Amino acid sequence: MIHITLPDGSQREYPGPVTVAEVAASIGSGLAKAALAGKVDGKVVDTSYTVAKDSPVSIITAKDPEGIDVIRHSAAHLLAYAVKQLFPDAQVTIGPVIENGFFYDFSYKRPFTPEDLVAIEKRMTELAAKDEPVTRRVLPRDEAVAHFKSLGEHYKAEIIGSIPAGEDVSLYAEGGFEDLCRGPHVPSTGKLKHFKLMKVAGAYWRGDHRNEMLQRIYGTAWATKEELQQYLTMLEEAEKRDHRKLGRELDLFHIDDHAPGVVFWHPKGWTVWQEVEQYMRRVYRDNGYQEVKGPQLLDKTLWEKTGHWDKYRENMFTTESEKRDYALKPMNCPGHILIFKQGIKSYRDLPLRYGEFGQCHRNEPTGGLHGIMRVRGFTQDDGHIFCTEDHILPECTEYTALLQRVYKDFGFNDIIYKVATRPAQRIGSDESWDKAEHALMESLRASGCEFEIAPGDGAFYGPKIEYTLKDAIGRQWQCGTMQVDFSMPERLDAEYVGEDGARHRPVMLHRAIVGSMERFLGILIEQHSGALPAWLAPVQVAVLNITDSQADYARELVKTLRNQGLRASLDLRNEKITYKIREHSMQKLPYILVVGDKEKAAGAVAVRARGNQDLGVMSVDAFSERIAGDIRNKS
Repeated sequence: MIHITLPDGSQREYPGPVTVAEVAASIGSGLAKAALAGKVDGKVVDTSYTVAKDSPVSIITAKDPEGIDVIRHSAAHLLAYAVKQLFPDAQVTIGPVIENGFFYDFSYKRPFTPEDLVAIEKRMTELAAKDEPVTRRVLPRDEAVAHFKSLGEHYKAEIIGSIPAGEDVSLYAEGGFEDLCRGPHVPSTGKLKHFKLMKVAGAYWRGDHRNEMLQRIYGTAWATKEELQQYLTMLEEAEKRDHRKLGRELDLFHIDDHAPGVVFWHPKGWTVWQEVEQYMRRVYRDNGYQEVKGPQLLDKTLWEKTGHWDKYRENMFTTESEKRDYALKPMNCPGHILIFKQGIKSYRDLPLRYGEFGQCHRNEPTGGLHGIMRVRGFTQDDGHIFCTEDHILPECTEYTALLQRVYKDFGFNDIIYKVATRPAQRIGSDESWDKAEHALMESLRASGCEFEIAPGDGAFYGPKIEYTLKDAIGRQWQCGTMQVDFSMPERLDAEYVGEDGARHRPVMLHRAIVGSMERFLGILIEQHSGALPAWLAPVQVAVLNITDSQADYARELVKTLRNQGLRASLDLRNEKITYKIREHSMQKLPYILVVGDKEKAAGAVAVRARGNQDLGVMSVDAFSERIAGDIRNKS
């Protein structure tokens, strides 16, 4: 007898080995129809998988995250199937699942066109409608190589040839198409109903620029028509909010080929930067941080001691002077330890909090650069707390509360919390890991935060909390972090004098709230569609005259507003007032003040708020109170 334990704890008996599909059918016809895969002993498998021993089994449907992955993986194979039918000379390579979708790389004699994508998607729909079974078979490696060579699929044969000799490989077939894959896959193509092909891009074979440039077709797939449409609508909205487009339109910044991956900030963009930086500087000051500044260039030997040289050498910019090797810092932490080591520190000095707007450089590949979101030169709101093990819990609890307040001020109220725990390869005692992980989890519980566990995703030196923002259109951005580090203080010989008079190693907490300033500003621009709240807007109010007779009054008005600390601009151009209003509205200013003869005589202003709202005529003092309230409330 085979005993199957279901997710609710109930058990079912079967006279002998049983497939996942048969387990689903024994539970109910509805579940059998919805089944996409199964999970046996924690492993996701095909519905045709045979359970031969007592095991826990769950049935995976489109409602499960694993089910969506199975759909997308199978949709990638369906894409390759359709391409091979329409373009028999195309060679298939790889087609993995990615966030929100999938892609497949092809070698073909000419570029695929938008019309080709339409035809391929149509053929995918036709193949799905046939509801052809998806079947699995296993071949010895060498036999599989010979099989794909006979089909003229040299890339696939090369992939299989890299698998160790003597191993078996699995192949999945649907209709006349067969592909190498570990699986699992949907039981039949009819399960694939809601997908769309998105675009074609170039991709080097095996990611090596010395190899052939392949064509990568991207697609997305979802469980329901509604989810697919929601995703496509989100993409349309994201395109409107693209920070690169808004950066140009609002004259905030640009990226230049003379300095790839580094940002040229224009006056308006730098104003926004300064508002964020000065805000964070006040956060430092009001929460016990001492601001420091470390050098950009540090000797190679320091990076060797910390372990970064071995792990990050390819991403570090290096130089040489007087026969010494240096690296531009990719992170700020070693510099903060060197500052900590200056002078004797006592347990009474702890916790000691350092903060720095530290500029870092990382040699990201050109293909990975993306506006100001992914750059080579960036500034972090970096902080490091030197403390004892007993300080970890209270410091992390206070930090989470601080981070929540900061994110709220920037307009983010939806935060996802995740604790990344010890990896298999790590340093430090289990006791210290236990204490660190417990402190991180307890700090989130004390803050009233529900959190996920990411097993094994911690750094080799300690666990961490990851704080992820959800923006106005549902996208997630991992920004903040809190990491517990027992390693670097040891490697760089940092110590303090304890209450017992002996020397002790401090614990180092790495923390950042906004993370990369460049990336965070990009997120802010997209969050607000460029219409930044009054406290962040580079120009908070523009004063427009109707005729030259109000020019002097407009000048005095701007002077008054600037004396109040407002970022006010003046537009005295000899243009129609409707033209000037429209032009400044397109710059997404919070307020536009129009002054004509009536306003001049009354010492008043006609106020227009963003979104084409006509607020009517009010006194200058009334307007000043209104915008001051916006800035004070960060609304």
